[in-house]
Amino acid sequence: MIPIAEIKQYQEENLLLKRRIEDRTGKTVEQLYSERAKRVKDVIELKVPDRVPFMVLVEPHRYSGIPKSAAYYDHITLKRTMRKMAVELEPDMGEPGFPACGAAMTELDIRNCIWPGGPKPAGYDYQFVEREYMKADEYDIFLNDPTDFMIRRYLPRIYGTLAPLAKLPPMDSMFMGLEYLTPLFASPEFLEMAKRLADAGRHVEEFRNTIGNTSEELAQLGFPPFATFAPGGVGGAPFDTVTSFLRGMRGSMLDMYRQPDKLLGTCDAILERRIAHAIPADPAHRDYPQRVAMPLWRGDPVFMSDAQFKKFYWPGLKKSLQTHVDLGYVPVPFFESKFGDRLECMRELPKGKILASVEAADAVRAKEILGNHTSLLVRCPNQCKLWSLSQLESFLKDLIDKSGRNGGLIIVVKMPDNVQIKDFRNMLKSIEEYGRY
Repeated sequence: MIPIAEIKQYQEENLLLKRRIEDRTGKTVEQLYSERAKRVKDVIELKVPDRVPFMVLVEPHRYSGIPKSAAYYDHITLKRTMRKMAVELEPDMGEPGFPACGAAMTELDIRNCIWPGGPKPAGYDYQFVEREYMKADEYDIFLNDPTDFMIRRYLPRIYGTLAPLAKLPPMDSMFMGLEYLTPLFASPEFLEMAKRLADAGRHVEEFRNTIGNTSEELAQLGFPPFATFAPGGVGGAPFDTVTSFLRGMRGSMLDMYRQPDKLLGTCDAILERRIAHAIPADPAHRDYPQRVAMPLWRGDPVFMSDAQFKKFYWPGLKKSLQTHVDLGYVPVPFFESKFGDRLECMRELPKGKILASVEAADAVRAKEILGNHTSLLVRCPNQCKLWSLSQLESFLKDLIDKSGRNGGLIIVVKMPDNVQIKDFRNMLKSIEEYGRY
């Protein structure tokens, strides 16, 4: 358990950093926040900002030497690292990292991922374990009663601790009374499940108390959030949910040929349920309209043809994007891999309401297609980790020249592996000046 004194110390450090930032810049953190927020908002709304905004993507273990497992087991250290990164590099949007509760994940015996410090060594990378967690002949079961499917079939397959749930009778068969089922809850395996669930709950409660609101803490230092996984949103492409969390890539690819109607019906059912539970954005919120991150996996040409994209992927993604806009959010879809001309589909959606995140390889073509319609968040290529600083700087200036004309561009800068933090910071200052309009 993290001592309360350590959490309090972290908060006191934040106040000290706030004073240092204001002394160094001659501006209040509220002024700095407003300047950065306006810069990003101008880009999204297709206005020309004072300069090209940027955010940085640096792996915490590279920045301060902490193990990758800190994101799961040493949350205060992770918070300090992400804060240090923001204060020293001064991006236009802060990134709190992606902490998770490793102790609860272990207690629940989660089966669809492996993570550093848990099943793997502290320096291991997180990995998702993709399998057919919904079988090919279970579409009708899911469509008939998604809740029953999740409780009695899906959860026992994902969490070893929840295996006893598979012994429950169908949820819609309990008209005769729950009392007849209670002996099952008194069995050793259900009692063990209850104990481990309670232990996991205590771990998560401690995790939440430790993490607090990291995005708000960065905001207090003048850094707006990049995006959130807003609880009121409706998620990304429903096809991604099916292919990653239910049928797996192999299963869903076969289903496009063998049972396309059931695949489409499941995508529709998932999206409709999400929309039914959606919550409109709060117009009084400081960051309204809030940005909502939408990771995407399977829609690029490597996984499916144009015809399949138009049939299975785009309809659900389009409806999700439009719903987010209607709810008052700015969706930020992450187009993984190279989409090329497939990005034309974005012109079917409202102008100046979405921030499309694309790979650097797509930047020039994406600007040609979407330049007067949808702004771009361009990610540096993964191979830049092997570049020198001069190579990275040349790449960024070329990107600004080719894709930053008249605004419409935000850059995600990745730090190469073999550079010093001080040199990287100086390069970012150079790019700030080069990117002024």
